Amino acid sequence: MKMPITKKEIISILIIFAVLTISISLISSWTIFLLTALAVLLVIAINITAKKFLAYYLDSDIEVKIWGIKRFGFRPSKEFKKPFPMGIFLPIIISALTFGNAMWLASLVFDVKAKTYRAAKRHGLYSYSDITEYQIGLIAAAGIVANLIFAIIGYFAGWSIFTRLNIWYAFFNLIPLSDIDGNKIFFGNLVMWSFLATIATIAVVYAFILI
Repeated sequence: MKMPITKKEIISILIIFAVLTISISLISSWTIFLLTALAVLLVIAINITAKKFLAYYLDSDIEVKIWGIKRFGFRPSKEFKKPFPMGIFLPIIISALTFGNAMWLASLVFDVKAKTYRAAKRHGLYSYSDITEYQIGLIAAAGIVANLIFAIIGYFAGWSIFTRLNIWYAFFNLIPLSDIDGNKIFFGNLVMWSFLATIATIAVVYAFILI
């Protein structure tokens, strides 16, 4: 099984990895910085790997990129010439304004493209070449589920920061906003989004109280 990752994707991932690590740790000490960096890297890798795995199974490719917004108004003319990299600036702004007491972790999004041979029926699941909103939602949900599973693993392993970051990463990426994963899941299957949002919210509350 081959799940390729492009040079452009690697650069996007490394940029967001650095942004999130700095905004979360605020480099208060090298120990905290390094532990946060390791946890952030694993959380992102888990999310992306799960999505690429399911995309591969659905005979499609996904390309990970930094979350950007192009329109800043309701009129079609109110657009940036190039997408504004909200995924870079929002975590920094929120962390700075709250002195590190709040964070934003939904900084990476993905585009999906069906492979050309997908028109051939496979496993009796489909016989068409275009990927549906439901399947795009499934791909996005795969990353959320993976993060929640690894949050449980981190909890029993006693790695609290890894547990919390997995929970928060899942929670923020479930927000149905712009091109974030939560929007793909919301429009792909509302029941699936509601279930995952409920689980993630409970996990966040639990993390605040006990972790």
